[in-house]
Amino acid sequence: MRILVTGCNGLLGQKLVELILSGDDYLIATAKSKSAIDLPKGEFYFLDITKFEEVEEVMSQAKPDVVIHTAAMTQVDQCESEKEKCWLTNVTAVDYLVRACKRHNVYLVHLSTDFIFDGSHGPLDESEKPSPLSYYGESKLAAEQVIQKSTIDSTIVRTVLVYGVTKDMSRSNIVLWVKKSLEEGKKINVVNDQWRTPTLAEDLAMGCYLAAQQKIQGVFNVSGEEMMTPYDIAVATANFFNLDKSLINQTDSTKFVQPAKRPAKTGFIIKKARMELGYQPHTFPRGLALISQQINKL
Repeated sequence: MRILVTGCNGLLGQKLVELILSGDDYLIATAKSKSAIDLPKGEFYFLDITKFEEVEEVMSQAKPDVVIHTAAMTQVDQCESEKEKCWLTNVTAVDYLVRACKRHNVYLVHLSTDFIFDGSHGPLDESEKPSPLSYYGESKLAAEQVIQKSTIDSTIVRTVLVYGVTKDMSRSNIVLWVKKSLEEGKKINVVNDQWRTPTLAEDLAMGCYLAAQQKIQGVFNVSGEEMMTPYDIAVATANFFNLDKSLINQTDSTKFVQPAKRPAKTGFIIKKARMELGYQPHTFPRGLALISQQINKL
């Protein structure tokens, strides 16, 4: 199977590249950045998903069977201040991909987020009614609706608070931020009133890959299983790496002034992904252990 990955330089994109290269499928990696990645096999294309001509050209040349779409504008506060760019990247570009997938009969796996929900309760299953609090959430919900209104074969994979390590350490996330801050002896303020089910990047990549392999239709929650606050995550990270957790100050979200509202409680029920995709996530401690191994190899 020929699998095209958008955003291959991102955290999830890099994990998908590694996963696909480890098997028998043919990888078509794409990214907007000006530096091509070194692939031992497969092919690479520069692709700006916000330009329909480029999307159409790459799809025509590469002839994928499946597109796994990971590229997006995910900085929540930036989406609030740069709404036009957010909509172009997260919604219009998805429309371009959907049109190209329809034209070339390509199956689409699309990444979405828990931020399409209002955070009033959790954990949530796939039937939960979306009600986003932020413009980022609005854009990701609109992208889902573009796909659902189309006639293409597709899967929407929703996820939560992804963590992991890239080869060049170019992408930060809560685990790496906590680890680095504590190693440098910095005091950090971490909220205890937001709940998530943090997701190891390798697990998310596997969930997307399982959907692509099976070409299964619908919406799937793909995340970790443990409900944790950022404070819980920080303490667990400190304990695992034997760092000074007295540097972690427990606080709440009212102490932070941010342009975009965050949902207080989300987290996902992943029973459907387990049953229908065969998805099996790492526990959070096992996820930390994998990160530790990867960092030691850098």
